[in-house]
Amino acid sequence: MTRLSAPTFPSFGKRLKRQRAALGLKQEALALALGVSQTTVSRWESGAQVPEHEMQQRALRELGASRADDAAVKRLIEGADFAVHLVDEASHECLAYSKTRARDWNVSMRSLIGVSLWQFATEEIQQAEAELDGKGWWDDIAPAPQRLITSGAIYPELRISPGGMIWERMYLADGRPVRLTTGF
Repeated sequence: MTRLSAPTFPSFGKRLKRQRAALGLKQEALALALGVSQTTVSRWESGAQVPEHEMQQRALRELGASRADDAAVKRLIEGADFAVHLVDEASHECLAYSKTRARDWNVSMRSLIGVSLWQFATEEIQQAEAELDGKGWWDDIAPAPQRLITSGAIYPELRISPGGMIWERMYLADGRPVRLTTGF
């Protein structure tokens, strides 16, 4: 699968802090794993500094390395009769999707598992993601669900149909925040 050049994540610092805190990881431990200082991680999280895209990806991969397998949640999503998918909140890595979503995307049932869907985000999805910070999404443990309407897009890897979606935060067994995206 060809990877598109993904745009930088909006609100990276708050995204990183939410993910790190949910996993119970200290800034110092993350800094050590990334070969940077604790002060650097603190600056990233406060928004005083923004790391290069490659370092953002590396940090998010590091925080995702100790994942527990939430098989029951994935089975519920895969067996749903409506268009729904689950992504890692920080990296947008696809964790599960329903058969209806697979048909909508025009993909097989497992082809996008482990792939960051951010690279396929439409302008409306990117805009809605950028607006989450102003709505307290990264500060609240259980933020209010967000509704948005997106245009369609066609990529070699998948097709996005125009329509509405609802974003809801959930937490997996290991404490990792994930986003349930349901079409309407």
